[in-house]
Amino acid sequence: MKAEILAALRASDGYVSGQELCGKFGVSRTAIWKAINQLKQAGYEIEAVQNRGYHIVSTPDILSENELRSIRKTEWLGNRIYYEAEIDSTNTKAMKRAEEGAPHGTIVVTDHQKNGRGRRGRTWESPAGEAIAMTFLLRPKIDPNNASMLTLIAAMAVARGIEDETGLKAGIKWPNDVIINRKKVSGILTEMSAQADYVNHIVVGIGINVHIDEFPEELKNIATSIFLELGIKINRAALIERICEYFEAYFEVFLQTEDLSAISKQYDAYMVNRNQPVKVLDPKDTYEGTARGITTRGELLVDTWESRKLVSSGEVSVRGIYGYL
Repeated sequence: MKAEILAALRASDGYVSGQELCGKFGVSRTAIWKAINQLKQAGYEIEAVQNRGYHIVSTPDILSENELRSIRKTEWLGNRIYYEAEIDSTNTKAMKRAEEGAPHGTIVVTDHQKNGRGRRGRTWESPAGEAIAMTFLLRPKIDPNNASMLTLIAAMAVARGIEDETGLKAGIKWPNDVIINRKKVSGILTEMSAQADYVNHIVVGIGINVHIDEFPEELKNIATSIFLELGIKINRAALIERICEYFEAYFEVFLQTEDLSAISKQYDAYMVNRNQPVKVLDPKDTYEGTARGITTRGELLVDTWESRKLVSSGEVSVRGIYGYL
C-alpha cells in the first residue's frame, strides 16, 4: 500500500486528506498513519497538516520497490519488481526468477551489486548507493537469432534516458557501452535461455555509474559517472523509470519486424565511433577499418582497405585505433 500512497500524494498538487486515502484504499486511518510514518522513516519528507491532510515535500534517492512502483508509467515493463539491497548479479537473480516463473516485464534491481557480469567474462562491483544495477526479464516470441539486437535497444534507451534526466549529451560505442564525454558511463549485458527455435527467456542487464565521485587510476581515462559530468546528484529511481519508458517503446517497435529497421538511423546518430577508425578484435581475425554505422540487424559496418565487413557483437570487441574510442 505504501507505493499506492506515494503515487496518490505525487498525483496531487496540494494535500490529500487521510479520509480520502482511507476511502481510496479501503483501510483505516490508523493503517494510513502507520504507512505514512514508515515512509518518513525511509527518508520521505511528508508534511501532515491538521484538517488538510498529507503532502509530499521531498523524495530520497532510494531504489525500493515502493519507490519504483509509485512512479511507474510503463504498461508492462516493471509489472513485477524485485528489489534487494545487495545482490551478487542482477542477471543471475533474474534468470533464477525466470526459472521460478516470473512474468515477462519483471525487473530485478539492487542498491549494491557485488559480482556483476559483463561481455567477454568481465566482472565488477557496483558501489552501494552510487550506481544503478538492474535487469529486465523478457519472454518475447521471437527468433533466438534476433535476441542480440535487444542490447542495442537497451543502449538507446539508456542514452536517451540519461539525456532527458540530466541534460547531458550521451552517445553509444557499439554495441553496448553508453558514453559521456568520451568515457563509459554505462554497460549492458544480454543473456538468453533458448531452444533451437524458441526463446525461454532473455535477461537484459544494465549498469550505470551514477553518484561515483572517483575511479581507480587505471579507469580514470575511460570511465565516468553522471555525478562527475553533471556536478550534482540525481534521483536514480526517476532515471530508471525514464529508461524503462524508452525501452518499452523501442521493444514494441522491434517486435513488429524483429529488426532495427525503425531505429537504425537513430542509433547511428548516437554512435560516437561512427566514421572513426576502429580495430576489430575478433578471435578469428584482428583488422582495422572505419566504422560506418549499423545494419538493420544491428551489425557494425566496417570499411577496410579491401572490403566492407559486417561485425556481429557476440565475443567481438571493437576499439578505437588510438584508445578506448
